[in-house]
Amino acid sequence: MTVRILIAFLFLAAPGWAAQRYDLVVYGGTAGGVITAVSGAREGLKVALLEPRDHLGGMVSGGLSRTDYGRKEVIGGYSLEFFWRAGQHYRMAQYGQELAWLVEPKVAEQVFRQMAKEAGVTVLYRHRLREKEGARKEGRRIREILMENGSSFEAAVFADCSYEGDLMAQAGVSYTWGREGVQQYGESLAGVREKTPYHQFKVDVSAYDERGKLLPEISPQPAGEPGSADKKVQAYNFRLIISSDPANQVPFPKPRNYDPARYELLARLLKVTTEKTGRPPKFGEVSSPIAVPNNKFDVNNNGAFSSDYIGKNYEYPEAGYKRREEIWRDHADYVAGFFYFLAHDPRVPEELRSEINSYGLAKDEFTDTDHWPHQLYVREARRMVGEYVMTQKDIQTELTKPDAIGMGSYNSDSHNIQRVVTKEGFVINEGDMQVSVKPYQIPYRILTPKKNEVENLLVPVCFSASHVTYSTLRMEPQYMILGHAAGVAAKMAIAAKKPVQDIDTAALTRTLVKQGAVMEYVPDARNAAFGFFRRPASKQ
Repeated sequence: MTVRILIAFLFLAAPGWAAQRYDLVVYGGTAGGVITAVSGAREGLKVALLEPRDHLGGMVSGGLSRTDYGRKEVIGGYSLEFFWRAGQHYRMAQYGQELAWLVEPKVAEQVFRQMAKEAGVTVLYRHRLREKEGARKEGRRIREILMENGSSFEAAVFADCSYEGDLMAQAGVSYTWGREGVQQYGESLAGVREKTPYHQFKVDVSAYDERGKLLPEISPQPAGEPGSADKKVQAYNFRLIISSDPANQVPFPKPRNYDPARYELLARLLKVTTEKTGRPPKFGEVSSPIAVPNNKFDVNNNGAFSSDYIGKNYEYPEAGYKRREEIWRDHADYVAGFFYFLAHDPRVPEELRSEINSYGLAKDEFTDTDHWPHQLYVREARRMVGEYVMTQKDIQTELTKPDAIGMGSYNSDSHNIQRVVTKEGFVINEGDMQVSVKPYQIPYRILTPKKNEVENLLVPVCFSASHVTYSTLRMEPQYMILGHAAGVAAKMAIAAKKPVQDIDTAALTRTLVKQGAVMEYVPDARNAAFGFFRRPASKQ
């Protein structure tokens, strides 16, 4: 065996022997992950950003182009900078404003890549954590993480910015998923919902076919007692980007194993709705096309039966990689079939079919994945259980925090979790939550695990919150706000040689404010009317 072959063999056999060393290693190239990495690098840290797939930005570059901003005045710091940079791309100044809140996926990824490059972040794609034994610890510290491709990374601080929380889980951090019951944290909105008026069946549709067999896409299980806990997860979907420009269209694809019978409930819903209202539903009533630049639309779920694949993701948070890929493909088949059915099935009213066929997938988006979004919308998976769990009171009554790192304001927004049968034999959806909140401060403590578990890990995406509170904080601008704080906190922990739980949070807040973060909600009539916002501090 030659020396060169021997060295290669040893590297592959023992990746820890040749671990790459950084100050901060960020796992997950979501929007929160990019901003965590950029923030740390701007503080002078040597930073690596590891992305399991091929793209940066998560949902922000993966189809969610209509930003869920809530009160725009609470978005600041590097999160705001992203939208300012997007505004520069679209030359928004010609319209009397500086920010772009509606951003094409390809533009969003371009902005993220540029921010990472300018900050000096080392970005590595196709770096997925080993499914087992991917995190090596010494006491309460993660020493090294190992990738499937044989590479490994050491760091003073790690950040798990994935939607799934795999690094967090492998590091031995406490976590949960699903819904807490009302009693656990005293949350009136917790658990199974008694009434869910939104995205609901507004007409009676039988759950059974002519032979008394349950129709597809309906659970045979009961919903559960109102307020009770479960391990069910709010629905995922794909946020398609479609175009109204014939020159930039690709027809809605026919999925593998397409079976129109899968959408029998939709066909019946369309029929009964047409009979009740005297007209066929419009595209915007069975889906939610939201205009974004250049004749494109971000398409989200809307109504009782739409692109949300209800009840088919319960395994996802804890599933292995192979099973997750199966769930991912199943969601893609369902969503593709939904649009193909609307575009082609004769049971769909002609007017609606015609409207659907005036659109197509945007030809200039997602060009390496057949114009299909490269990110499944994982609205919620694992959630860390840290020393402090943010709950309903923190978004409704106890709005200020001594360790504030930013603010949130979007309503508690959980998509439906199950589709079940009423005692009368009709179909209903359950789990939707759309409850307004007051602008609230976000505490640093939700980023940190329990100190006796891990002391050099930050978790800006699968942070410590109940289902009720995660449903408002899970918005991409807030992930970026948390990422900004995580990068600065990592620097402070390294400089002080302290666990991330022990940094000076008052100093963290002061630093973030100097960098443009917002800690106080101040309504601005100009903002509300015209979208005027101050530039990010780093760009003034």
